[in-house]
Amino acid sequence: MNIIFMGTPDFAVPTLEKLIETDNNISAVFTQPDKPRGRKMVMTPPEVKVCALQHGLTVYQPENFKDEKTVELLRSLAPDVIVVAAYGKILPKSVLYIPKYGCVNVHGSILPKYRGAAPIQRAVLNGESETGVTTMLMGEGLDTGDMLLVRKTPIDPDETSGELFDRLAQMGAELLIETLNQLEKGRLMPKKQDDSQATYAKMIDKSMCPLNFQQTAQQAHNQVRGLHPWPVATAELNGVKLKIHRTKVSDLEGNPGQVLSLNPFVVGCKEKSLEILQLQPLGKKIMDAHSYLLGHKVSEGDKFE
Repeated sequence: MNIIFMGTPDFAVPTLEKLIETDNNISAVFTQPDKPRGRKMVMTPPEVKVCALQHGLTVYQPENFKDEKTVELLRSLAPDVIVVAAYGKILPKSVLYIPKYGCVNVHGSILPKYRGAAPIQRAVLNGESETGVTTMLMGEGLDTGDMLLVRKTPIDPDETSGELFDRLAQMGAELLIETLNQLEKGRLMPKKQDDSQATYAKMIDKSMCPLNFQQTAQQAHNQVRGLHPWPVATAELNGVKLKIHRTKVSDLEGNPGQVLSLNPFVVGCKEKSLEILQLQPLGKKIMDAHSYLLGHKVSEGDKFE
C-alpha cells in the first residue's frame, strides 16, 4: 500500500516504525512544525520527524491544511491510505476523502469513551481498570468516525500514565498493521460509535498539579499516577515545594494532609491515606521518601499544604 503517515509525539513513533518494519511504501510523513522547548526555548523537532529522517523518509510540516497547495501535494502523492496517530491537527473534508481506503486513526482509548486530546491520562486519573486502543476511519468530527478494530488491556492499580502510554503505543502499532491488512482484503466492517456513551478527554495542564488530600486516598493516588510523567502532582510541606512522583494507598486513618507516619511516609486523606514513595524538591533530583526525610526536618503531625 502507498501510505502517508501523520503523527507528532512519541506515542506515534512505534506505529511509524512498525509500518517501516513491515515494508510498506511510505511516500511521505506529515508532522507538526518544530517548536521551542525547555528553559532555553530551543527549537526542537517532533519525535516523529526525528524517526522519519533517520529512516530517510520525506517529511512535511505544514501549519494546517487551509493552503490549497498542501492539499494538492497530498493528492499528488496518491495515497491508498493516510495513517494518523496523535497528529494533533484536525483534517478537513478535502483531505479525508483523498485516500482510496480513507484516513485510519490510531486512538489510545476504547471509543467512544475518552475522545479528545488526553485519553490515556484521563483513564488513569479517573481510576479506570481497563482501557485499550481503537483504529477508526476518520470523520469530520473529533474522534467520531466509524470504528475498525479494538484491543483492550487492564490498567494496573499502580500504573502511571507514562507506563500505560508506552504500552498502548506498542499495542496501537500492532493493531494498525492488522487493520491495514484486513482493510486491504475487504474483511473489515466499520462500526458506528454510540454517541450517547461518548466522553471527552480534554487536555492535561499544570493547574491540575496541586495534590488534593481532601479527596480519598485512591483518588489522590490516581491523581499522582495520572499526572506522571507530566506535569507531575505537587504539594508543599514545611515551606518546601515538592513534586510527588510515586505513591500507594495506605490503610492508616487520619486528618487530610497531616503526616501520620515517617516510616513509611504516610499522609492522611479524606478516606484512608497516601504513602509517598518518591518525591522531588523543586530544582533537586527525584529521591525515595527515606532519603528525603534524612535531609529535611519533618515530624508526625506536620501538615501538607
